[in-house]
Amino acid sequence: MKVIPSLILAIAAVVAASLIADGLTDLRTGDRYVTVKGLAEREVEADIALWPLHFVASGTTLQQARDEASVSREAILDFLERHGIAADQVELQRLNVNDTSANPYRSSDMEQTFIINQTLTVRSTDIEGIRDTAQAVGELLDAGVVLSSDYGPSGPLYLFSRLNEIKPEMIAEATAAAREAAEQFARDASADVGDLRRANQGVFEIRARDQAAGIPEEQQPVKTVRVVSTVEYYLR
Repeated sequence: MKVIPSLILAIAAVVAASLIADGLTDLRTGDRYVTVKGLAEREVEADIALWPLHFVASGTTLQQARDEASVSREAILDFLERHGIAADQVELQRLNVNDTSANPYRSSDMEQTFIINQTLTVRSTDIEGIRDTAQAVGELLDAGVVLSSDYGPSGPLYLFSRLNEIKPEMIAEATAAAREAAEQFARDASADVGDLRRANQGVFEIRARDQAAGIPEEQQPVKTVRVVSTVEYYLR
């Protein structure tokens, strides 16, 4: 009768040993993997230009400030039209009226002044046309228009909107670069690249092509799109 329990214990020990051995085998092979990164970069040109033109008009009466603002607005529209920018590409995006007499901290002997801030924004796909026109902005100063940078950027903003069109090809390039790096590592380690263990596509970044101090990416029409993919491969 004591033989049966002993036999059961022996079988259990064999099964347990087998499971432990399998586990150790998986542990040893599971640790053999390599993490590599693949880079893909592409130079692109902006396809949309946004140009906010901020101007200021003032007067001792609201009507005087309104009249001055109207003159400045018409001068800007004439300037844009002379440079080939149609009125339907321009829209009013900001209108702010400030009455200095409403300031509780103003001096009692300060003359009441009405200040009107307006922003006309140009939206165009003619990048070169906008760049050329921006170079001639001095004509507005000659016409008496008071431009301001207090409410945002003082020049055109250049945007790239076709990122989704180039994403698939760039992901393929980054993945291929990662695979090449893994194969080189495997050769150096006298191993072979196995199945994919894990992959991270990475975040697409749009950067200025020219890394100039003080000039942000959105003010440069030529940009660099960059993605870094992180991939893990098993090694055999």
